[in-house]
Amino acid sequence: MNGNASSRQKILERIRRATTGAGRSGAALAEACDALPRNYVRRGAMSASERLELMVERLREYDAEVTECAPGQLAATIAARLTASGRRTFVAPAGVPAEWLAAGFEWKLDRELAVDDIEQADGVMTAAFCGVADSGTIVLHHGTAEGRRVLSLLPDWHLCILRASQVVETLPEYFARCQQAPALVTWISGPSATADIEMTRIKGVHGPRFLDVILVRDDGMQANLN
Repeated sequence: MNGNASSRQKILERIRRATTGAGRSGAALAEACDALPRNYVRRGAMSASERLELMVERLREYDAEVTECAPGQLAATIAARLTASGRRTFVAPAGVPAEWLAAGFEWKLDRELAVDDIEQADGVMTAAFCGVADSGTIVLHHGTAEGRRVLSLLPDWHLCILRASQVVETLPEYFARCQQAPALVTWISGPSATADIEMTRIKGVHGPRFLDVILVRDDGMQANLN
């Protein structure tokens, strides 16, 4: 056995022992897991206004467009962002509120839409499950108002509605909001972009080239809306 094969075998054996518990019972494994040190940061120290400011800053650093509004302004803000996009045909999850579906646009609600119908739409509008300010990441759990993953991947433009009350500072705080492990999660940190070995940046390879976020100030802080 050569050196590479030997190293590979050792790694696989370690994985096998870890996943099988090396003969330990389920209770013993649970006890060992509980005993693991958890001295990482589990809760942020920012105020609510600082947390939201960081979220907006991160999103804009990623070239996302961010608009803030009060809850009562949401329908009008959605209509304004759709108009500003210059697009006319949109897909949306079947579970989005009816008032989000602004008049004057063509809407295709996803009731098992064909891939071609989704791909040919100018954009998509969804809700969100959570936002993580530390990384500027929007998290979709693909509930009824967030839709299937394909909706957030194929259209060129994504309008995402994120509520201030959904924004946490750190990743552990997001996990604390999950009552159970979701079946599917999509993490969005700005519009889709990648770079080749020469650092040529290309947008839209793994998802929408454009991300537009409406941050709804439903946390009681209505100041400094822009």
